[in-house]
Amino acid sequence: MKRMIFIFMAAGLLQVHTEIRSCTNFLVTPGASVSGTSMITYAADAHVLYGELYFTPAATYPEGTMLSIYEWDTNKFLGQIKQVRKTYSVVGNMNEHQLAIGETTYGGRSELRDTTGIIDYGSLIYITLQRAKTAREAIHIMAELMDTYGYYSSGESFSISDPHEVWIMELIGKGTKMVTKGRGKNAVTYNANKGAVWVAVKIPDGYISGHANQSRIQQFPLDDPENCLYAEDVIDFAREMGYYEGSDKDFSFSDTYAPVDFGGARFCDMRVWSFFKEVNDDMDQYFSYVKGENLGNRMPLYIKPNRKISNYDLMNFMRDHLEGTELNMRKDAGAGPFELPYRWRPLYWEVDEKTYCNERATATQQTGFSFVAESRAGMPDIIGGILWFGVDDAAATVYVPMYCGMTEVPFSYAVGNGDLLTYSESSAFWTFSFVSNFAYLRYNIMMEDVRKKQDALEKGFIEKVQQVDKKAMALYEEDPAKARDYITNFSVNTGDHTVAVWKELGQYLLVKYIDGNVKKEENGRFLRNDYGYPVSPDQPGYSEEWKRNVVKDTGDKLLVPGDEGH
Repeated sequence: MKRMIFIFMAAGLLQVHTEIRSCTNFLVTPGASVSGTSMITYAADAHVLYGELYFTPAATYPEGTMLSIYEWDTNKFLGQIKQVRKTYSVVGNMNEHQLAIGETTYGGRSELRDTTGIIDYGSLIYITLQRAKTAREAIHIMAELMDTYGYYSSGESFSISDPHEVWIMELIGKGTKMVTKGRGKNAVTYNANKGAVWVAVKIPDGYISGHANQSRIQQFPLDDPENCLYAEDVIDFAREMGYYEGSDKDFSFSDTYAPVDFGGARFCDMRVWSFFKEVNDDMDQYFSYVKGENLGNRMPLYIKPNRKISNYDLMNFMRDHLEGTELNMRKDAGAGPFELPYRWRPLYWEVDEKTYCNERATATQQTGFSFVAESRAGMPDIIGGILWFGVDDAAATVYVPMYCGMTEVPFSYAVGNGDLLTYSESSAFWTFSFVSNFAYLRYNIMMEDVRKKQDALEKGFIEKVQQVDKKAMALYEEDPAKARDYITNFSVNTGDHTVAVWKELGQYLLVKYIDGNVKKEENGRFLRNDYGYPVSPDQPGYSEEWKRNVVKDTGDKLLVPGDEGH
């Protein structure tokens, strides 16, 4: 989702500051994964986004059918475009051909927003998923959509994967330059800058990449269409606008269209770095950069991991709060006595006319949904693609396997089952939000119970999928329709079962931790005395560090008289 952009001119340089909304994508090529699969992750983070699993069935349309476009962020009607004759089915951000697309917004130069455009970044994702079979085809379709109808949103990065290739594509509009041709009734006014400038780079097999609301593509090969595609005018347009004067080979997309600043490093590339450091021992050299101190020492677009990465790894990388670093969000005063790794907005704040910031880690409270998309070669597409899907805070969600060939989604995750302003007892989003928000009250101890259940479910699903794959493959040989029914039933039942389990977890947490107490239990049962009455609960209290902070803040106000020497 988008990050809010504040742009001003200082000493002739463009400065971009980030605030409020942001997303995270990690990219893993087949050669870098444990199972030889392509994987991308996506956290759709926004304070107004409701977590639900979108579903669009395959369809055939009459000639002349028009498709209405609504901005994903606001639901604003933008216009209509021509519908294609046939479309593919799409589950969430993956279609029936195992094509998956994620995004992060970086904003970039504000004057390049095309207010006349019809295609926003959300439409680019979901229209393309209905029309493309491969990552490379998706890139061409996205470019064609923008050239034909105009690009409405600000600068954007996309992760695009299929079973064989993983790409990162970055783009930005070209602004609004209205031109009128003809006179009187024959006059036609249009935007002469319609379309976008863009670059798409294929991540080399065996490597990983990531992006998180900061443009990441710098220099790129100009004559290697197998590994790099780009708009013909991506450099010429920059020269025309006065953004760039150097040689073609030295041109940097990011430095030209979205220069990095403190926020771009600290809040955005920090999340990519935190992923990279888990699988590569050479990332300390970029720590000063991601702290926003040495902006010239930027990270490479992709790196080679020192070990293979699994789907389970990615699920847990999406739960990062900068643990293991000096910026660990659970280890400063802002975390409170119970190590809460979240800070309520705003991101920037002031004390004594000095500006400070909160950290922005990968896992955050305002996530609508997130996923790990896994595209597996060597299988029929409808079986090979799995969208490991979760709603709400990634740290407290459960990633549930949704096969890309399914023909319906679980009711608990379905569009229309509640919304952000309407509570639904049967909704996955509201069920998971209850558990996460309750756990925020005593994070350090309550999350232990959440993680136990989360880990057991996800590991169980990973094992179960292997069995389902075998059965689905056998059915596919007999009749593909039977295989599709089978994987649909599995995905639907698994989703609804997960929500039922999580609802029970929420009830358990409420009973166990009510009023700041911790009920005693044994073998999964809360203890009673010999007369059937509850055993007195534990009362963990506060850490020594927190007590000292209170004394430092209150002085002698809370000191017990006569006990000064103890």
